[in-house]
Amino acid sequence: MAAMAALPRAPLSPPGGGAEDAAGPEGTEGLFVLLGAGLAAASHPLLYVKLLVQVGHEPLPPTIGRNVLGRKVLYLPGFFTYARHIVEVDGKRGLFRGLTPRLISSTLSTITRGSVKKAFPLEDMEHVSNKDDMKTSLRKVVRETSHEMMMQCVSRVVSHPLHGSGKAPVSNESCSADDHTERSWRCLISMRCMVQFVGREVKYSGVFSAIGRIFKEEGILGFFVGLVPHILGDVIFLWCCNLLAHFINTYAVDDNFSQASVIRSYTKFVMGIAVSMLTYPFLLVGDLMAVNNCGLRAGLPPYAPVFASWIHCWRHLSAQGQLFRGSSLLFRRAPVPAASFPID
Repeated sequence: MAAMAALPRAPLSPPGGGAEDAAGPEGTEGLFVLLGAGLAAASHPLLYVKLLVQVGHEPLPPTIGRNVLGRKVLYLPGFFTYARHIVEVDGKRGLFRGLTPRLISSTLSTITRGSVKKAFPLEDMEHVSNKDDMKTSLRKVVRETSHEMMMQCVSRVVSHPLHGSGKAPVSNESCSADDHTERSWRCLISMRCMVQFVGREVKYSGVFSAIGRIFKEEGILGFFVGLVPHILGDVIFLWCCNLLAHFINTYAVDDNFSQASVIRSYTKFVMGIAVSMLTYPFLLVGDLMAVNNCGLRAGLPPYAPVFASWIHCWRHLSAQGQLFRGSSLLFRRAPVPAASFPID
């Protein structure tokens, strides 16, 4: 379900430096590059299946199952069944199609975020304390969120051709837009490599050849297809998550409660999962725009019309009731009629 989409969070460093002071900036950055690459490789089969579901590719028929009330319903194949189908077609290595550009993307974005953080440090970073008055604590949250938003946006723009979001240390009070792998490492070239599974194409076979092909066919703007909904989704996620967590911790959690500090530490995590589901349509639209009308079967009718803009894509998905397509990879109920995606 929704929990399937939310993978483990990146480790957060405490205010004042923590591990970074002990290991040094270079060592910390290298550690996050390695952790990011490892997490990207481990989660790649999950995001590969998710992307194929997002574009509407359903190669296996639905099966009859029962819901919690015992009624018979049609279920589309879940992650494990879908992954097994990919292995049957392409072998086990097929589950890692498009991984190389994703790893490059992860590394590039992590380095970019680290460089931006050094160039624009948030001076006098302070932990939001219960001793702060409302105006002071809210001002701290707004300042930290604004700083994180700037780093996130710059990282997105710089790394969008190999679009990814690396893991970088963030404030303990800040809910980073990278806190959920579902929102991370959305690589344009990697996505196009993966959706070639649908039409069995080999148009995008390598990173450098793919860069040359995109520049030749789509120009410089072709590297930034799908950027706007991704950035909007990240910004909305970041502000909603941080502000909601702040107000809940301030008004709903009583300081006299013995476990108040534990509850406050989990509030940001729970808010991150909830808000990531609410902003999922931005992620879906950005991913679909990245592969739309690029010469691959997955980006052309009958899978999708040729969209004039991301707003057109959003309206089309909304009209079909498909704005949350791919948000769950376990119990996927078949739409009625099953696997039917009419064209505008």
